[in-house]
Amino acid sequence: MANGQWYPPEWPDRIRALADGSLTPVVPKRASTVMLLRDGADGPSVHMLRRRASMAFAGGAYAYPGGGVDPRDDDRGIRWAGPTRAWWAERLGVDAATAQAVVCAAVRETFEEAGVLLAGPTPDTVTGDTTGADWEADRAALAAHELSFAEFLERRGLVLRSDLLGAWTRWITPEFEPRRYDTWFFVAALPAGQRTRNTSTEADRTVWVPPARAASGYDRGELLMMPPTIATLRQLVPYATAADALAAAAGRDLTPVIARARLVDGDVVLTWPGHDEFTLFVPPGPAVPEGSS
Repeated sequence: MANGQWYPPEWPDRIRALADGSLTPVVPKRASTVMLLRDGADGPSVHMLRRRASMAFAGGAYAYPGGGVDPRDDDRGIRWAGPTRAWWAERLGVDAATAQAVVCAAVRETFEEAGVLLAGPTPDTVTGDTTGADWEADRAALAAHELSFAEFLERRGLVLRSDLLGAWTRWITPEFEPRRYDTWFFVAALPAGQRTRNTSTEADRTVWVPPARAASGYDRGELLMMPPTIATLRQLVPYATAADALAAAAGRDLTPVIARARLVDGDVVLTWPGHDEFTLFVPPGPAVPEGSS
């Protein structure tokens, strides 16, 4: 343990290898994740899933629906509504093709992993219940990469509603990690008439939980989360409604958050700029294996 936080046993060696130049960082893959919110009597709750313990990346951790960009997510023929690709490019700080791919991945992954679809028949409507057998067949085909999202929308006569998303933050996996992701986090409200379900093969549990309660579970050591997840949960706590959070997204800083490691008297000091609670002091010698105390 370091500062009460578990860290993977391979981190010290990989961090030192990065510092001495013997480790070449892996290029991060583009990814999107969505903090799906719904209002309740006590304020908004966020939809979270628990990744199966067998997963190679963040096994056992609570997270939001999301995943990597599909190469076909930048298909020029995708049916689109809401702010333009150029607007999203400026907002996300990328080119138009990448902006479309990142937004498309957010909508597609939310449907694949939660059964919620941010799309509608027209630019100002949203589809209703998506739990029927025919919807499930299309969702499964998307997840299996047998169907592109552009083909799915065309088949259904739907347009992607980019205006239902708010870009919240961007985190990039540290350079010493063997699996790296450049992930944009979005917020969205659960559309009326739709409901979530556990459709992800990567999750063994899903919950709706108020951000403050989930953060308290993390603080008590009951819920495992990666730094971006707990950081964004804490950021959601002040908002009284899903609409408030979505409105606040417009002013959010999307400067990428990435951990930095440095050596201080032989110890590795790992910091996430702007997030002091995650600072780790990793001493020389083997790390503590997961589950040890």
